[in-house]
Amino acid sequence: MTVIVDFATSADLPAMADLLHELFTLESDFQPERERQLAGLQYILDTPAIGRLFVLRIDGKVAGMANALITVSTALGTPVVLLEDVIVSKAQRGDGLGRRLVEHVCDWAKAQGMGRVTLLADETNASALAFYAKLGFEKSAMVVRRKLL
Repeated sequence: MTVIVDFATSADLPAMADLLHELFTLESDFQPERERQLAGLQYILDTPAIGRLFVLRIDGKVAGMANALITVSTALGTPVVLLEDVIVSKAQRGDGLGRRLVEHVCDWAKAQGMGRVTLLADETNASALAFYAKLGFEKSAMVVRRKLL
């Protein structure tokens, strides 16, 4: 079995949309809408200054993904990453692949001079919260609020 984490290409977008469908059925805030997910993924792929899409491939087939959006922290005075859409397909979970994917993105962010990686996880997804804690992500005192436009 050959496992590689790399930047996504346009050929990966359909498989990534499938993974987002799986993810959004787990999260209470989002609903799968394939055309919207494909549009969002294409936008990020076409605009690398705002973020990078990563895929985890097993024997050439997409089995996981992560989305690293780039912003700036005025607190740190550096660019930072908002890590979103982290998922490994259900059939591949439990083999350390999620760790490999997240660590790859964090290593990339550090190499790019990013000062922090922040992520959001569904508050009811205990396994995801435990997973991120094992990877060194700490709970923040900040509370997420959003307004749809």
